[in-house]
Amino acid sequence: NNEWFATGAADRTIKIWDLAKCAAGAEGGLKLTLTGHINAIRGLAVSPRTTYMFSGGEDKKVMCWDLETNKVVRHYHGHLSGVYALCLHPTLDLLITGGRDSCARVWDVRTAKQVCMLGGHVSTVGALAANAVDPQVVTGSHDCTIRLWDLAAGKTMATLTHHKKAIRDLATAPFERSFVSAAADNLKRWQTKDGTFLHNYAGHNAILNAVAVNQDEVLVSGGDDGSLRFWDYKTGYNFQHTTAAAQPGSLECEAGILAAAFDHSGSRLVTCEVDKSIKIWKEDTSADPETHPIDMAAWTKYCRSLKRY
Repeated sequence: NNEWFATGAADRTIKIWDLAKCAAGAEGGLKLTLTGHINAIRGLAVSPRTTYMFSGGEDKKVMCWDLETNKVVRHYHGHLSGVYALCLHPTLDLLITGGRDSCARVWDVRTAKQVCMLGGHVSTVGALAANAVDPQVVTGSHDCTIRLWDLAAGKTMATLTHHKKAIRDLATAPFERSFVSAAADNLKRWQTKDGTFLHNYAGHNAILNAVAVNQDEVLVSGGDDGSLRFWDYKTGYNFQHTTAAAQPGSLECEAGILAAAFDHSGSRLVTCEVDKSIKIWKEDTSADPETHPIDMAAWTKYCRSLKRY
């Protein structure tokens, strides 16, 4: 209901926050703190159909939390090293996790048993995305490849090798069948059905750790230098860029953005940063073409320039 959000961090805790209070800067924003992991937490996923939340961390643990009782109700055992990413299947009761053991594992949420193991990557699986139809699972790895998986057969449908650096994050578009991958070299947009390359978003000069897309066709990307860029999803036009300020007392290098997500309305953006801060960005409702004009000269020059991806 867009009332709260959850974060996990290297302090081994999961915190539940009241979105309205945090956005307003009011007291009492922190609602709950959950403990149970013994190392840094790398991924969280909240089920839209049940009261469950799932967490994975560098301690090899994958846990299912019941948010009605605020207790762990299931453990998913099988990873041989740290868990770096997890996501839920949009229509089936399946949980997909990926980690440093170079594979993605598919779990039955109710029985906590492993359904299948998706192997083929040769390095850490750092990003995951799930779809209702094939390819039902998309994995991004530090071996610089993206794989599209046929979940029924447990086999790779396509391997995308365009990136030259490790893939850190994936985001699917809620309004069409495409997804975006983020790496240290560039952002790239792909057609989900067969992995056709559609567009390249150039402009960052940093390792990209976070990417998110909302219903209004706004793509946002965050880098480890604190840079935050907002793009038009279809055209690739970078209409705004800013830099997150490090908290007073922290180092300048601690301004990096580690995770980003839109709320259900798409008008609020939540970012988690290296300096242990969580920032909420709101949409500028007063912006119009006169206050924020498109730089057509620079945009035309960029579109007409020869590029090689």
